[in-house]
Amino acid sequence: MGEILSRWHESLAEGSPVAMATLVEGPSVGGKMLVMPEEHAGTVGNEDLDRAVVEAARGMLEGGRTGMRRYGPRGQRRMEDVAVFIQSFAPPARMYVFGAIDFASAVAKIGKFMGYRVTVCDARAVFATRERFPSADEIVIAWPDEFLKTAEVDARSVICVLTHDPKFDVPVLKAALQTPAGYIGAMGSRRTHNNRTARLKEEGVTDGELSRISSPIGLDIGSRTPEETAVAIAAEIIAFRTGHDGGRLAERSGPIHAPAPDMADSPDAKDAQRDAAGAARDYR
Repeated sequence: MGEILSRWHESLAEGSPVAMATLVEGPSVGGKMLVMPEEHAGTVGNEDLDRAVVEAARGMLEGGRTGMRRYGPRGQRRMEDVAVFIQSFAPPARMYVFGAIDFASAVAKIGKFMGYRVTVCDARAVFATRERFPSADEIVIAWPDEFLKTAEVDARSVICVLTHDPKFDVPVLKAALQTPAGYIGAMGSRRTHNNRTARLKEEGVTDGELSRISSPIGLDIGSRTPEETAVAIAAEIIAFRTGHDGGRLAERSGPIHAPAPDMADSPDAKDAQRDAAGAARDYR
């Protein structure tokens, strides 16, 4: 127990995502597990139950979700013998929106609704104002690429490049590709995308690196207005994170919350991922 508490306090001090799982009903009441993205410590009873709890906790930790999970004594799903309370301590994932245009305002708003910590960045102070971006957590007046080189970016981060101007978006996309961001999207027509791709290749960006860019940004739902486009972008971010293709549920067979191919098959993990966008929060 001492090691678990020590590592828990260490993770909190570093601001690293961590979840504490406590068995509240079952044979080993009081058993605890500390779950991190890449490792875990402790036990809630047995190896099978531990495995199920770790899987669920990591799914919940992705968005900072806290709640109860129930299993059979060996981690069986859809059973009620054992109850485990999983508390997540995770700072919200970050969304960086580059380009203070009307579409950016809508994207910032929906990003905040999804639970992201939203930063809007533009070099033009006349456009990047609190009046235009009331929902943003942070507004930065700086050249996008210079700011991104010093910004905090991890695998949960989302980068949306909406500048639609080569002198801004080529440098910031090049910088974005040097980060571990989980999603990088760029606005523009197919011709804009092709021209931008050619410029990036001239800068030494490889085809493999270019494949990380979702451009034109968003799912193909026929969006036109800034608000509709923001919905399309949000939908693509969710689909990308969960490994789904964004098709119509009406045309799909099987359970609507079934995991995508090659993804973890835990309903608990998928439940957590489905709710994560709206549940992300700072630890206290």
